[in-house]
Amino acid sequence: MNLILLAIAVQAAAPELPPAPPAADAAGREARFRECAQLARTDADRAVDFANGWRLQGGGIEARQCLGLAYVAQERWAPAATVYEQAAQDAIAARDARAGDFWAQAGNAWLAAGEPTRAIQALDSALAAPGSSDELKGEVHIDRARALVALGNAAGARDDLDQALRLVPADPFGWYLSAALARRSGDLARAGTDIARAMELAPDDPNVVLLAGTVAGLNGNMAEAERLYRRVVELAPESEAGRAAAASLATVREIEVPPTPAPPPPSSAPQSR
Repeated sequence: MNLILLAIAVQAAAPELPPAPPAADAAGREARFRECAQLARTDADRAVDFANGWRLQGGGIEARQCLGLAYVAQERWAPAATVYEQAAQDAIAARDARAGDFWAQAGNAWLAAGEPTRAIQALDSALAAPGSSDELKGEVHIDRARALVALGNAAGARDDLDQALRLVPADPFGWYLSAALARRSGDLARAGTDIARAMELAPDDPNVVLLAGTVAGLNGNMAEAERLYRRVVELAPESEAGRAAAASLATVREIEVPPTPAPPPPSSAPQSR
């Protein structure tokens, strides 16, 4: 009898949620996911409660996906990564084509959590997931390169970026990262070529323009470097890129403006009259 009363009390104390739609009702699940995702943008704490309640009601993959979004909004990267991995495993069991996307999101979250090794494990699973598109694989290779750079493996990062640039050649971030890696490796010719391509694709991205200015300066084109740094300051003066560009402008001016020569010492010879 006591156990029955305890169960009734627990049920009465549980938060009330709208009844979950039937598992077969894809439209209902999609509508509830949109509601949860919107809540994650406006009130992440409530979204966590909403998603957990939905999950306990049998919300399945969509509930886990929304819980991941809510954790990301809270910047709770490790819990977000774990939830996305669980969603990926559920998707594999259900033969759901979204498994690769969930593994990729898990990899991104592990990167944000400062766990590059775990990120690579999740990203490798994304590459191996059935049905992963070439576009998804390209984005995964970009994130894998980021993880390898964090682990100090520049050669491995170069391999991943080269694969990414073949698969998603229209992604400016891939060209930006490739240029940054080439610069770090001392390959200024490659850095110049790749950042020029990134500039074509994202001419108003402050980080892209900042790196373009830096590469121009390293290649000896100080006038172009100054022009690009000024452009960054115009685009985003209060951003980290804008502040870095302003500091670089001061350095460029010091290089381009020679110091005023000191006056010659007075002559000790008698002056002629």
